[in-house]
Amino acid sequence: MSMEFSVIKRYGNAAINHEQNLCCPVEYDTKYLKIIPEEIIEKDYGCGDPLGKIKEGDTVLDLGSGGGKVPYIVSQIVGETGKVIGVDMNDDMLSLAKKYQREIIDTLGYDNVIFHKGKIQNLKLDLNKVDEYIKENPVASLTDFNSINDYIFHLEESFPMIKDNSIDVVISNCVLNLVSTKEKEQLFNEIYRVLKKGGKAVISDIVSNTEVPQELRDDENLWSACYSGAMEEKKFITAFENAGFYGITIDKRMETWTTIKDIDFRSMTVTAYKGKDGACLDKGQSVIYKGPFKHIEDDDDHIYQRGERTYVCEKTFNILKKEPYSQLFDFIDGDEHHISNDDECCASTCNC
Repeated sequence: MSMEFSVIKRYGNAAINHEQNLCCPVEYDTKYLKIIPEEIIEKDYGCGDPLGKIKEGDTVLDLGSGGGKVPYIVSQIVGETGKVIGVDMNDDMLSLAKKYQREIIDTLGYDNVIFHKGKIQNLKLDLNKVDEYIKENPVASLTDFNSINDYIFHLEESFPMIKDNSIDVVISNCVLNLVSTKEKEQLFNEIYRVLKKGGKAVISDIVSNTEVPQELRDDENLWSACYSGAMEEKKFITAFENAGFYGITIDKRMETWTTIKDIDFRSMTVTAYKGKDGACLDKGQSVIYKGPFKHIEDDDDHIYQRGERTYVCEKTFNILKKEPYSQLFDFIDGDEHHISNDDECCASTCNC
C-alpha cells in the first residue's frame, strides 16, 4: 500500500469516526466556533494556528482543508469581501466540509468558501474534473489512458484549479508532512506560484530535530500520523528559501510533542513572503539599521551595520519597508549626493 493511499484511508476513517491524538491539539478563538457544527469541530486534526496574519478582504488558500473547520473560521475573519479556498484530496473529508455549508452560509449571511478536490503538491489539477472525465471515458486501452493524460495536461495548462498570483495568504495546518519526500520541492514551488506578489505563506507543520531515517519513513502508520514524513527543522526553513521566499520567520516553535527512537517531533509555525524577484535598480535609496544587534545579514548577502547608512537597490528598499523588516530600519528615500544609474545594481554588496 502506498503512503498516499494510507493517508487517504486513515483520514477518510477519521472523517467518519473521531481519532484521538491524530496530530497535536489546536485551540482557536471560541468566538469563531459558534457557527461551526460539532461534527466538524471534533474531526479537525492539526498541530498549530496559522491564522494570525489573515485580515479582512484577503483571499486565503487552505492546503489540506479537511472537514472544513479552518476554512469556516477564516471565512469569518476575511468577511464578505474576502474569499476562502479549501483544497483536500480526501472524499470523506470533503463530504464532511460540504455537509453543513448551506447551514453556515445562511447563518453568516454570505457565501465566501469553496472546496476543491486536489493534491496540495499540484494546485493546477482539479481532481473532481478528472474523476468526471474518467467516469465518462472509462479506461479500456492504452489509447484511453493516453487520452486521460492529454486531458490532465489540458486542465493544468488551460484551466488551473488555483491560478498563478491569485492568493493573498496560503495557510496549512499539519499537512505538508503528508506529502511524499520526492514531491516536497514541488509543493513549496506551488505555494510560491499561487501567491500574489507581496503575499505570504503561514504554515504550521510537524518537524523533527534530526533527519528521519528511511526505516521510519517506510512505516505507513507513522507517516499517516504526521511523524515520519516530517522535515528536519533547518531543511524546512531552507525549503522556503529555495522556493524564492523572503522574510522567513519562525513564529512559534512548540515543545517536543513526541519522541520516537530518540527523534524529537514538534509543531512549528513559519511565515514567509513572496515578492523579491525583479530588477535591482539604483535609485539612491538607503537604510539605517537601528539594532539591537551590532550587524545583521539578509538572505541576499546585504550586511547592515547598526547605526550606519547602507545603500540598497529600489527593490530591497521597498521590501525592507514591509513586514517583517520595517520596524528594524530608518528609511532615506533618495540622496542627491549619491550617483545613481538606473540600469545597474546599487552597490557591490547587493547580490539580489
